[in-house]
Amino acid sequence: MTEASLYLFRDDLRLADNPALAAALEAEKPLILAYIHDARGSSGRPLGGALKWWLHKSLASLAQSIEKRGGTLHFFSGDPKAVIDKISSSVPLSSVLWNRRYHPAQIDADKALKADLENRGIAVKSFNGTLLREPWDVKSKVGGPLKVFTPFWRAARLDYSVPTPLPAPKKIKSYNPDSFTFSVTLEALNLYPKKPDWSHGFSTEWNPGEAGAQEKLDTFLDGGFAGYAEDRNRPDLPSTSRLSPHLRFGEISIRTVWHAAEFALQSQRSKATSEDLRVFQSELGWREFAHHLLYNEADLTRTNVQRSFDAFPWQNDERLFRAWSRGKTGYPIVDAGMRELWQTGFMHNRVRMIVASFLVKHLLIDWRRGEEWFWDTLVDADVANNPASWQWVAGSGADAAPYFRIFNPMLQGEKFDPDGHYVRQYVPELAKLPARLIHAPWDAKPIELESAGISLGKTYPLPIVDHQTARDRALAAFKSLKESA
Repeated sequence: MTEASLYLFRDDLRLADNPALAAALEAEKPLILAYIHDARGSSGRPLGGALKWWLHKSLASLAQSIEKRGGTLHFFSGDPKAVIDKISSSVPLSSVLWNRRYHPAQIDADKALKADLENRGIAVKSFNGTLLREPWDVKSKVGGPLKVFTPFWRAARLDYSVPTPLPAPKKIKSYNPDSFTFSVTLEALNLYPKKPDWSHGFSTEWNPGEAGAQEKLDTFLDGGFAGYAEDRNRPDLPSTSRLSPHLRFGEISIRTVWHAAEFALQSQRSKATSEDLRVFQSELGWREFAHHLLYNEADLTRTNVQRSFDAFPWQNDERLFRAWSRGKTGYPIVDAGMRELWQTGFMHNRVRMIVASFLVKHLLIDWRRGEEWFWDTLVDADVANNPASWQWVAGSGADAAPYFRIFNPMLQGEKFDPDGHYVRQYVPELAKLPARLIHAPWDAKPIELESAGISLGKTYPLPIVDHQTARDRALAAFKSLKESA
């Protein structure tokens, strides 16, 4: 029997600019295309509900794209090593190919799998299909990892040109053995919510898959890219790319996004400026930085990068956490963000910082609780970006926000949602308030509240904590931590 190659789709659910897939197709051997779903999670953590919804949709789109090109995507469930053992027992394998992942648990699992396969005479080839630079390639002047973004990004860009993206294959001839009786259907992976199906708001907001990713990129370049440097902090404007879930699942490559933005500027497709491009690419750089931290930290999800934070006096009040998670804090910009998350599986990045700061600093609830909530509810929850961002806000991470930086939710709302459009969209009970009151409804006169149909404490909650009191308490807690260090 002729030996076959096995390509494993993982967090790279695309055909274009997929280096491992391109190498597999170039080998001109019978090719098995597989997706193995391990319910335990490749990083040792099961996928959250929103991630599973997206994964189901993305895999369906990928399978259809492969089928249109003449191939078949096979689905399997279980431990990847055990599944590959079954595949190799059914069909002799000459090689296994994949794109690399960077969580320590993923790296360890891939190393063990590679050693086992090579001991059996099966070649393993891995590629970078996720990042602009490998995490180990970006080093400080003394050869170590970098923990501050600016020098990291400077080192990452130094003498480096982002490779040109690879085209998608026009035809895919895959091997479909009759012996794969242990393959399963996509539906059998039990990713899509059934009863209750809470995802109806997601489908109107998102189009998972490679085509949806390209559509989001085109929409951004034709619209939000112009003015991005200034407007990216405005949740009331369509000023961000919203590419993060597509990048998280690898439906579009970072190289494709990078070059498309540069070409849009050079070709004058967009009215964007060189500053818009610089800031946008810097935001992509934060994604790179998060993966750099993930690679160099033992457990970014659970362990404080700055170990002094292990002694922080968290006050994990479940009542307050529930109010925060349900968007019922009494602070409109915070509640709007948490409700946007619940309804759409997404939240504007500026608002993510506001709601995270509120949880950690106003409520003194451990950042890990917030990270867990985002992991379950965000469609773009990523093993690197999610914990790195939470640690940045908390002050426990690399290049973290200073401890005394405590967002004032009223001022943040007034600055970044000046007309109240964002709040009105997600907190409709406040919709009739004028802009000057919508971010602090408790300042409204009784007649203004009555005319807007608002009864504070009934139709909309009163603030669960007083801002100034909470700020003073947080500063005292952070100061005590600093003094004890």
